Amino acid sequence: MLKSDTNSGTNKRVRKAIITDAGFASRYLPITKTTPKAMLPLGNRPIMQLMVEECAEAGIEEIIIVATPEGKPIYEDYFNNNVNRIRKQLASQGKEDRYEPVQHVLDFPKIIVINQDSSLPYGNGSPVASAKKYVEDEEAFLVIYSDDVVFGEQGDAKTLVNKYEANPQSEAVIMAQEVELKEVDKYGIISFKEGSKDELNNIIEKPSQDETPSKLASYGRYLLKPSIFNYLIPNNTGKDNELWTVDAITQVARTKKVLVEKTKGEWLTTGDPESYFKAHLAFVMKYEKYGVKVSGWVKKFQ
Repeated sequence: MLKSDTNSGTNKRVRKAIITDAGFASRYLPITKTTPKAMLPLGNRPIMQLMVEECAEAGIEEIIIVATPEGKPIYEDYFNNNVNRIRKQLASQGKEDRYEPVQHVLDFPKIIVINQDSSLPYGNGSPVASAKKYVEDEEAFLVIYSDDVVFGEQGDAKTLVNKYEANPQSEAVIMAQEVELKEVDKYGIISFKEGSKDELNNIIEKPSQDETPSKLASYGRYLLKPSIFNYLIPNNTGKDNELWTVDAITQVARTKKVLVEKTKGEWLTTGDPESYFKAHLAFVMKYEKYGVKVSGWVKKFQ
């Protein structure tokens, strides 16, 4: 298990994280009929494992995965099943080293898997609201959307924790990445408060190039305080009558300080099959031993 030296001790400010994978993933059907989207692989690890590793790097002690009823037993099995029969077989063959990746998974921080509350409205804020009882007594906690992967030497979870520890008076910290001007109309774009370079005013959804307040796109990496639950409530829905976490964050920003921090890595989305393929390809080329061969393989297929 990875631990952050700066977060050790009993006075740790940020101890828990919520990771969400509770949607239908209809763009991925039929594979997501039986497999949660965040169990799709990046190399030989599922997307969800990268999220958990990011939390472990930040010293998080407890992770709440919010899943569908179909996905819940799959996550519970993946993070808890020691497949002892496989371990014994590998040992008998003198291949104990092949079990090491399994032991790595078993050594993660405490993981609790819950179902999304079916009584809540549709929307990406509902999985967060579903985990309220697990974090409402915390000083602050992380929220990670498994649609968003971050590659780099330092994960966003650690960046968020570090930013908050330096600014504990802030009510939230959100991550952002600069995008090209021609792409601002695809994302929620950060607007800063007048005279500030890191305090959120608003998030403008898909602005035109002429109207965009910046080139910083917001995505699913947040550090929040329990005050967010004042806004993640069923009668506070927004666009398409959905419950949106971003709406709740911008409501917090009206009266409290919400800080924006640029990622130290590279954010990619896996929200649709094409984006997932690009993220998978990028991961393999960056991190797998056989990644150096990929460009050669591609040329053969052209």
